Amino acid sequence: MGRLVSRADLAESHAALRSEIGDPRSGLYGPETVAWRVSREAALFLGAGRAALLQLAHPFVAQAVYDHSQTRADPLRRFRATFLQMFRMAFGDLAEALRAGETVHRVHEHITGVIREDAGPFPARSAYFANDVDAQVWVLATLWDTSIDVFERCVERLSAAERDTFVREGRRTAMLFGIEREMPTTHAELRAYVDSMVESSTLTVTSAGREIGSIIMRPENLLGRAVRDDYGILTAWLLPERLATAFGLERGGSAGERRAARTMRIAKGLARRLPDHVRFVPGYLQALRRLRGDRGPDRVTRFMQKLYTGTSGNSPASTMSRPRRDA
Repeated sequence: MGRLVSRADLAESHAALRSEIGDPRSGLYGPETVAWRVSREAALFLGAGRAALLQLAHPFVAQAVYDHSQTRADPLRRFRATFLQMFRMAFGDLAEALRAGETVHRVHEHITGVIREDAGPFPARSAYFANDVDAQVWVLATLWDTSIDVFERCVERLSAAERDTFVREGRRTAMLFGIEREMPTTHAELRAYVDSMVESSTLTVTSAGREIGSIIMRPENLLGRAVRDDYGILTAWLLPERLATAFGLERGGSAGERRAARTMRIAKGLARRLPDHVRFVPGYLQALRRLRGDRGPDRVTRFMQKLYTGTSGNSPASTMSRPRRDA
């Protein structure tokens, strides 16, 4: 077992975060940051499958989700709850972001168990803990790495300095979880870390990971059935080949590669032509209204908030339920 994030660790990180935020209304970031410029793009959801499967390739993450999450029973509800938390952290004011970090930590305190099979360096019956630092670092790194990758494919290229800024700004999200000291501090460090994990046996797809991955990649709702073949091929090409194969994703050879590239070209062509309410996630639009002094979301943003999160509250935090014991 690695080091766990304690409540004392979390309190220390949150105190440091409060001390360095100049305008609490802007939350962790604000309109001028690379973090908002990247994270506001709805196109990033094209990489959601990649990020999720990279996370599930870690045996501890996969087993925690299998044992404790509602993903198998109600994947849409699970994803909407995740989006709501993500919006609070990225675009909520400082109080909302800190509450989100505290909520996640409290929920994670109850998430523990053992993996069911030998997996890479981990023998069967190895204990996992959701507040394990190494696992949390991996989860956050997959989000950063995927965000940069998909943003550059679907929106525009970032300069080397902007990539470094994105990673450096991300330290504030890491502070919500008390893991900022363990995170990469430059884009080169991030890429080196992700590559080393991909090449190592630490990432071993287990039966639990494959089952959850199948649920994610083969949704049974109407929209999911309509796009899942294209999305599966796209995700297979975004993933390292060995992991795509382990999750049972077909790349489709050169035809599949062209299909994935076409999807990205279409997304990039649409990015600057779509109206803001479609192009940008509702959490970002709500944050802009908050900073302008407007009260609550407008009608279209409220509808998009409902679509993304299943709620239509006046702020990313307003409709959060009480903490659930859900990975």
